[in-house]
Amino acid sequence: MSVKVKNLSFEINNKKILNNISFEIQKGEVLTFLGPNGSGKSTIIDLLSGTKKKKKGEIFFDNTEIEKINIKNQSLIRSTMAQSQEIFYDFFVKEIIELGWIQHKNENFKDALQKVTKECGIYNLIDVKFNALSGGEQQRIHFARTLIQLYNDYKESNRYFFLDEPTANLDITHEINLIKIIKEKSKEGFGVLIALHDLNLAYNFSDRIALLKNGEIKYIGKPSEVITEKKLQEIYNTPISIDKNNRFIKYY
Repeated sequence: MSVKVKNLSFEINNKKILNNISFEIQKGEVLTFLGPNGSGKSTIIDLLSGTKKKKKGEIFFDNTEIEKINIKNQSLIRSTMAQSQEIFYDFFVKEIIELGWIQHKNENFKDALQKVTKECGIYNLIDVKFNALSGGEQQRIHFARTLIQLYNDYKESNRYFFLDEPTANLDITHEINLIKIIKEKSKEGFGVLIALHDLNLAYNFSDRIALLKNGEIKYIGKPSEVITEKKLQEIYNTPISIDKNNRFIKYY
């Protein structure tokens, strides 16, 4: 079972943002989208999460069209972390994370909160005001909120995370920890779509990678197939070299 996108196109004010995009997110894999600013990564996540309505093409969740799944049922099978998430009111961290809790069995929330916050390294912050935190700490809170949404009893259903630049503002320690959590979730059977700018992270942690440019998927496949100097230079229009022995990408 999987999320399937077929011939997806999208435009705003006659400006084409996506052009005939097709791909599949498999259960138990991390699919990473890479590409320059404006290549369409965030728009794809918005369309998959339902915050934007597609104009052309098809999106299937386990063979069911997205339009036939109501918002409540969508929230049980997919959770989205957007790139920009401003909080204007002075909530406590616990309250922000609780926004992601959609279960009827509220007695399970305490256990879920403890597990997720410890996993994300923010357990000591739950009684702190959100707006008093650094940008990196706030990012980790939003990630925890995204995780707790799918901390549910519906384990027989396939579940998916859509993450738009989740490592933004994070130092290297928390960046690696977040990616490890994502990999662990994929091993548990979650399908994960993640948009990144960090080529090295994508190269070392993804199961598959899609390279986007000008609203089109130019290449998609295993990291070893997609991450080549020629393809990256074509996508980013800048000199790039790859140390394949150490799995490291260098920019000039």
